[in-house]
Amino acid sequence: MGSRLRELGSGLGYRAELAGVVGEHAGRIDWLEVITEHYLFAPADLREELGELAGRFPVVPHGVEMSIGSAGEVDGVYLDALAALVDEIDAPWFSDHLCFTRTEDVLLGLLAPLPRTRDVARELGRKARRVQDAVGRPFLLENITYYVDLATPLTEAQFIAEVMEHCDCHLLLDLANLDINARNHGFDPLGFLDVIPVERVAQVHLAGGIDGVAGEMSLDSHGAAVPERVWELLDELLSRTAVPATLIERDQNFPDDPAELLADLDRARARLRRPLARDGVADGRA
Repeated sequence: MGSRLRELGSGLGYRAELAGVVGEHAGRIDWLEVITEHYLFAPADLREELGELAGRFPVVPHGVEMSIGSAGEVDGVYLDALAALVDEIDAPWFSDHLCFTRTEDVLLGLLAPLPRTRDVARELGRKARRVQDAVGRPFLLENITYYVDLATPLTEAQFIAEVMEHCDCHLLLDLANLDINARNHGFDPLGFLDVIPVERVAQVHLAGGIDGVAGEMSLDSHGAAVPERVWELLDELLSRTAVPATLIERDQNFPDDPAELLADLDRARARLRRPLARDGVADGRA
């Protein structure tokens, strides 16, 4: 369990608005992540675009509508299409969220948190194994942001750790989500890292959001530069374990000047290259 995956380096979430940045600055981008559903049942021109990207970069599909936490099994048609897509671009892995996005009758339009119980975690682990087997590549599960925290037997970190006990999948740790949840719900993000199996983290998401003021909640917008708090969490994570890949996410407020995005890519890459000291502190850490 938790075997090491391919080292991809510092990547960028591909969006149509960033096509020019990707084309002009390919040498500073190690890999790309695409939204699975943008291409899964897409017309030929979009699949051709994806093939061109995969010819230049390693490309990882990142899903938002698998809804592994919904009742019943993950849709078989969806999984067959996902397996074909992953094979088509020779993706090193694929990912989706630890959540549900629909009920039997309703599409929620959001990533909804799950009841954090051991029974639910066990069932999710079983379903994650089935998904990974069906697609035939390593499967990563991502922590989400949540704005209502219901009373449950397990903390978020305990729940994630319990899911990992029941599958051999990996984690996509979104450090922006961790930072926002910790501030909104009043827990210690370093304590969160103490509980989850950090050795199972294969990829990290880095993004900026909207800081809450005057008692308001902070929001996960993917619309700003990566804040210092999130970089500090990355430093802490990398002092505990090696991570094969980081990714800069931007979904809105795209900067006119790509220097900001490129600087974040370079900053993440530099951190990945720092050696891990025996005492758990990276050599040369600022």
